[in-house]
Amino acid sequence: MALTPQNSEAFMREVDEAVRQDQLLTFWQRFGRWIVVLVVLGLAAFGGWLYWQHYTKTQSQAVSEKMDQVIATAVGGGTPDAKELDALTQASQPGFRASALLVKAGTAARKGDSKAAIAAYQAMVSDSSIDQPYRDLALIRQTTLEFESLQPQQVVDRLKPLAVEGAPWFGSAGELVAIAYMKMRKNDLAGPLFAAMAKDRNVPQSIRSRARQMAGLLGVDAVETPNAAGQE
Repeated sequence: MALTPQNSEAFMREVDEAVRQDQLLTFWQRFGRWIVVLVVLGLAAFGGWLYWQHYTKTQSQAVSEKMDQVIATAVGGGTPDAKELDALTQASQPGFRASALLVKAGTAARKGDSKAAIAAYQAMVSDSSIDQPYRDLALIRQTTLEFESLQPQQVVDRLKPLAVEGAPWFGSAGELVAIAYMKMRKNDLAGPLFAAMAKDRNVPQSIRSRARQMAGLLGVDAVETPNAAGQE
């Protein structure tokens, strides 16, 4: 009995479906176990990543709390716990590590051990793994401790690149450079630099006050105009 077109089409669909099922069964028999393994491994990896994210966040919070305590102790004039401070200088977070190194060097300086402090700052300056702003601050503090033993030109050579308006450490570096200029009898360079610091709202107020006084002594106007003072 011949198949009608409708019956023929239905028969071909059944054959195609049977072939697809057979192919799927064959594929699953060959690769099903590996697919299960890959899915399990993927889920395990994802779970491990979530755990690591949680662990890292928790550790970071713990280190942050310890860093806050150390800084608070140092700012208050106390001496941070040596073991805790040493542990922070080995922190995996670059910012915490650099801050701890600065605190450690500053603590040595406050105790009168300038040699150890200078060596610590110098090591930071040479450490390329530390972010540049921290290295620049270390150089400024190193130069502050060595200022009296350095030639004025050495101070200028070290810090002039940092004594630029808009630079993060303009006030700290600029003050040392300006004083070095005065020691070199270059008041024509020192005066405008003091005036620039006095007018820069990003410079700490204590440095701005000193700079304003020094600029006045050198005959340079360091008084802000009303328009400049109103711009924030």
